[in-house]
Amino acid sequence: MTNSHDDEVGILAALLNRFETQRLPRLLDIQAAVNRGERLADYDLSFLDEVFKDAASYGNLLSRHPEYETLSSKVASLYHEISTKALANEKLSNKEGGQGA
Repeated sequence: MTNSHDDEVGILAALLNRFETQRLPRLLDIQAAVNRGERLADYDLSFLDEVFKDAASYGNLLSRHPEYETLSSKVASLYHEISTKALANEKLSNKEGGQGA
């Protein structure tokens, strides 16, 4: 039992490190871009898809560690905010593009 718990703690530490050093900075850059009204590039969409799939795959692990619930909730909220704004930017761009044609 201890080994399983230790393994989970190690996995969580690695995930948290990756999040802090790689994922969060990129998410914040994407958030800044959509807040400026920019459309997302394909590589940004791929990154968001990867983050979403990874988060879903670690859902069971995180559910066993309620100390990460607040962080998970904040990340989900950030992801939702980015997605909502990106969709609005895309719709606006398509609408403006249609008017110029």
